[in-house]
Amino acid sequence: MTTRKRTITDTEAMTMNDCDTCAYYAYDEEWDDWVCEMNLDEDEYARLMQDSRAHCPYYRDGDEYKIARKQ
Repeated sequence: MTTRKRTITDTEAMTMNDCDTCAYYAYDEEWDDWVCEMNLDEDEYARLMQDSRAHCPYYRDGDEYKIARKQ
């Protein structure tokens, strides 16, 4: 069984959390779209899409300059 990256559209991203700042949210040139690079299984993906207040358990702040600003 192969796992595929899930394409998360802008509408779906707004229902979850701010995917734009997540370290796992990247542009895939092959699909010509932004995708979540975490390998979510179908159950996890469905749960995140159904609950508008769901917070992604894999969210990691992708702001590389966050620590540098504190110095």
